[in-house]
Amino acid sequence: MAANAKKPTAKKPVVEEKVVVKATPVQKEIKPSWEIKDRIYHLKGKHSPLTYTIPGKHSARFPLLWFDESNGMQHELRYATNQNSPLVTEQIGQVTLGHIVFKDGTLFVPKQKQALQKLLSLYHPHLNKKYYEFNAEVEAKDELSDLEFEIEALNAAINLDVDVMEAILRVEMGSRVSEMSSKELKRDTVLFARRNPELFLDLVNDDNVQLRNMAIRAVEAGYIKLSQDQRTFSWASNGRKLMTVPFDENPYSAMAAFFKTDEGVEVFKSVEKNLN
Repeated sequence: MAANAKKPTAKKPVVEEKVVVKATPVQKEIKPSWEIKDRIYHLKGKHSPLTYTIPGKHSARFPLLWFDESNGMQHELRYATNQNSPLVTEQIGQVTLGHIVFKDGTLFVPKQKQALQKLLSLYHPHLNKKYYEFNAEVEAKDELSDLEFEIEALNAAINLDVDVMEAILRVEMGSRVSEMSSKELKRDTVLFARRNPELFLDLVNDDNVQLRNMAIRAVEAGYIKLSQDQRTFSWASNGRKLMTVPFDENPYSAMAAFFKTDEGVEVFKSVEKNLN
């Protein structure tokens, strides 16, 4: 072999890299824990009787049952003052039955009465039907929502045209609005917006309310005539019939719908021109 011949290069061994796949830890669902605190319950509705009793024990007359969806079991409920659970299956030994009585529409349950709290807050079939649990955070959200509605309604009321104010107030006050001054209209519009902001905003955004008011004003001003049986609208000047009111429909609501038709648009333009 020649002295200058190249020796073959030795191959380096190939080292396979191991890929380690780390398992993503499965996060367990954390359920909210039961909070130990005083709780207040209120009867639903506007009336607050001096005393009102709800069932505290299962019977044929007043079924008091709770269905556990996790295992498909039906549980009998019972309020016992000497037990830690309202579930009969979890009660041990003799029981001392208690009464569940609302006074003036309210029931205060201290934190020491856990069985009664859990019965009322978790299991009782009358929950959110005949009574509800007071929740300060929910109440605050509801009050905030009401305040936002009121602010929006008041801002809208202040910026409305007089004609729109009249249309909205006519829904509440009827024909009396025709005799009111612009100051009176504005005052009562603002009061209405503050008293019932949600309804007020609905009326502001309902074009039928304004069209209906236009129809009433046209009849009051004598441009359009409504027959005595309230079935026919016609021009007061020549008696030409404009439309027939459908059976069992308010005549002015029917005229508002008529104003939206091709023929009615021309009538509306003529009425608006005369009234303005």
